[in-house]
Amino acid sequence: VQLVESGGGLVQPGGSLRLSCAASGFPFDEAIMTWHRQAPGKAREWVASMFPGGATFYTGSVQGRFTISRDDTNATLFLQMNSLKPEDTAVYYCQEAGSTTWGQGTQVTVSS
Repeated sequence: VQLVESGGGLVQPGGSLRLSCAASGFPFDEAIMTWHRQAPGKAREWVASMFPGGATFYTGSVQGRFTISRDDTNATLFLQMNSLKPEDTAVYYCQEAGSTTWGQGTQVTVSS
């Protein structure tokens, strides 16, 4: 199993970023895929999930601002992040639900 996150960076409050996660080594189209994040000094937290049938779920703090999506043909997971806030600053990770494998993550910094 391999997960490679990308797309992070420095953005001003109110800005947008789109994260990508390239997955391999497991049947991506059958997997429940998730995004998590870990802010400095805090525990890793769940952000969003997407089921193979298309159902999506979000933690309350990102509901309405973030959108999780997937491209099963290319085994890629996305996270569109809009209206970013300083409290969204964290390293973002993707994961197959229930797996113990993590990628290296991608840093998102929201600051003026």
